[in-house]
Amino acid sequence: MVEAAAAPAAALHDVVVRRSGKNLLDSVSLTIGEGERWVVLGPNGAGKSTLVRLLATRLHPTSGQVDVLGERLGRTDVFELRPLIGLASQELAETVPVEETALDVVVTAGYSRVGRWAEDYDPQDEDRARELLAAFGVGDLADRMFGTLSTGERKRVLSARALMTDPELLLLDEPASGLDLGGREELVRTLGQLASDPATPVTVLVTHHVEEIPPGYTHALLLRRGTVVAAGPIEQTLTSQNLTRTFGLPLVVERHDGRFTARAVRLG
Repeated sequence: MVEAAAAPAAALHDVVVRRSGKNLLDSVSLTIGEGERWVVLGPNGAGKSTLVRLLATRLHPTSGQVDVLGERLGRTDVFELRPLIGLASQELAETVPVEETALDVVVTAGYSRVGRWAEDYDPQDEDRARELLAAFGVGDLADRMFGTLSTGERKRVLSARALMTDPELLLLDEPASGLDLGGREELVRTLGQLASDPATPVTVLVTHHVEEIPPGYTHALLLRRGTVVAAGPIEQTLTSQNLTRTFGLPLVVERHDGRFTARAVRLG
């Protein structure tokens, strides 16, 4: 007997998101399959964070269809779906109480909330939270208040939080933003290790920079002004031609030892 193909982790069909008369996403179609690791690239205003908000069920499309983990937005209770989605984003960071400890920022993901109140957590939960903080290089900050952390440290704490519940879909919106070179490379190494682990959920990583793409990422989506420039397997999609069209600047992209670099072409 032939087994049925697994449903995609997420699928968008002809999606439009319109705000104040402007299309933030325009006729976007995309399928994210099981086991895939996607990177989303594009300039400011390309629609990258809007896409993440759709996938995180924090936003509904103006038109078109969005399916996440087999459920269609508009026909499902998103509050039941959200615990299955790990999210790290600046929007989330802005909701975290400044006096919350880094440990509690991570452990409260188990209740799909920010801010620790009267709920009780098992010692195993706190142990896992500490392990995740250590994996992202901020284990020594577990007892520090979130408001005292640097932008880069907050990003790494939120990346740890995103994995706390063993999600089925992991969304990382510019996790390397604000990191210095050493911090960026440490994060890229950690994300590369996660990408190589079959137990890691389907992952969508948003970035402006090809240098921040970890080894092991399988697919790429390039966005410009809310539209898809190219999407598919990373080797076929992340080309000099496509990157030039995406950023509106003549660019050359190269790959060495699983890492990408891009530079502007010198004219004349």
